[in-house]
Amino acid sequence: MTQKIDGAGLSRPLEGVATPATGSARAGTDRMQPVAAPEGDSLRLTGEASGLQAMAHKLAAAPADIDQAKVDAVSAALAAGSYRIDPARIADGLLGLERDLAR
Repeated sequence: MTQKIDGAGLSRPLEGVATPATGSARAGTDRMQPVAAPEGDSLRLTGEASGLQAMAHKLAAAPADIDQAKVDAVSAALAAGSYRIDPARIADGLLGLERDLAR
């Protein structure tokens, strides 16, 4: 089971986490911070989780750069059955990504 954790419904702001409301974070956010949920349960966010949460908010707010002409061309090729997949090119791209991530 998965749950979306976005801080909505919390009775107080997340401690040590930069939020749009607070605009700043307390030093030492790489340690886990307790957060009380309304039901009395608790949640601890690591500094990494807090960073991922902040990145998700930034990405959600960023405008999407979509090349609609390319989307339409691929959609038409898929519908016509003429879209060609090059497995070697896909494999090369994945290997390149793996090399980049290993650095």
